[in-house]
Amino acid sequence: MIPHDPPSAQQLVESVREWLERDVLASTTGRVQFHTRVAINVLAMVERELELGPAQATDHRDRLQALGFADDAELAAAIRSGVVDDDGPQAGAVRDAVWASVRDKLIVANPRYLEA
Repeated sequence: MIPHDPPSAQQLVESVREWLERDVLASTTGRVQFHTRVAINVLAMVERELELGPAQATDHRDRLQALGFADDAELAAAIRSGVVDDDGPQAGAVRDAVWASVRDKLIVANPRYLEA
């Protein structure tokens, strides 16, 4: 149960992004148009984070726990200290977990980065 009435934060962000895309962008030029495009991209990123973030956070936590680490700092310290290395028994699982985290970040930041 959510404590706020509609529209949700996600719906509000979507509405502003769509207004910028449909009305503002076409009526601007130069610097203002560039900044409008930046704002549209930022709002699209916020939309994706609101939609995907909670599940991604759960998945990330589960990946770290499966590897035996409490958080990113603990995993990074294990890698830096050599406890986890690229030839050890956990190497493949660590690579997969790190790649999954990077993929989640790219899906939010800009899903087109994954198309190549």
